Amino acid sequence: MPDTTTPASAAPGAAPGAPAARPRRDAGTLRLLLRKPLPTAGLAIILAWTVLGLLAPLVAPFEPNRPDTAIKLLAPSAEHWFGTDSYGRDIFTRVLYGARLTLWTGLIGVGISFAVGVPLGAIAAFRGGRLGGAVMRLMDALLAFPQLILAMAIAASLGPGLLSAMIAVGVVGIPEFARIMYGLTLSLKEREFIEAGRALGLTTPAILVRHVFPNALAPLLVRASLGMGFAILTAASLSFLGLGVQPPTPEWGVMISEARGYIITGEWWLATFPGLAIATSILGFNLLGDGLRDVLDPRLRTSR
Repeated sequence: MPDTTTPASAAPGAAPGAPAARPRRDAGTLRLLLRKPLPTAGLAIILAWTVLGLLAPLVAPFEPNRPDTAIKLLAPSAEHWFGTDSYGRDIFTRVLYGARLTLWTGLIGVGISFAVGVPLGAIAAFRGGRLGGAVMRLMDALLAFPQLILAMAIAASLGPGLLSAMIAVGVVGIPEFARIMYGLTLSLKEREFIEAGRALGLTTPAILVRHVFPNALAPLLVRASLGMGFAILTAASLSFLGLGVQPPTPEWGVMISEARGYIITGEWWLATFPGLAIATSILGFNLLGDGLRDVLDPRLRTSR
């Protein structure tokens, strides 16, 4: 992994404008990413769902929670593009509103995983000893559990609700980020610019923030993008099982849960469209994550 230019490793005569190289490099990375069709498609999918979710109150043709039994269980038509559910609510409208809630839940969950897991992994690797060993044994123990089962246990212990789903999604992702950061920090801690930071008298937190984190950011971004797909699926699964968002809130997992009893009676649209929303959003983040990995990992780039 390439070293970023840091104050500790910069030459004394470096030009004052040297830090401007980072924006140029970031722009080059973005151009490389956009030249690849699959990550570009993934980014387009993510942006589409994000915009639709944010603009749902403006573009949705109906109210998401207003029932109308006179039009219940209507098949897709020109007026109701995705049909209506058992309460007469427009499914297209509810899918749009569900995008906002589902993506927000995934983003908060991944944010919790990142904010807790990255410092834990860095400190465990940098300090080592019994503390580092104990932290990583705890992470290994959490990784031994199936993540969905662990998320269900956490959500059940906290009680059903949106906040419980966010916390559960965040906690089950912590070991992944901690393990990645642990390995990255171990590979970086003996590098020359880290030794230079120690020689200058920098504290451990200063070294981590100024030298370790910038060099570890690329694989962490890849993991965050891929983790968003898992977070969306986990949040929807918790809502489907009654442990996350509760009806009548328009959320994709809730919508599929409400459609369970109608799948065998021919009302296929009730579960199909929220299911497609989940599948396409996960696909978008996975395509973007794979593209980021190809662009940001020099070993993959030079082997192609």
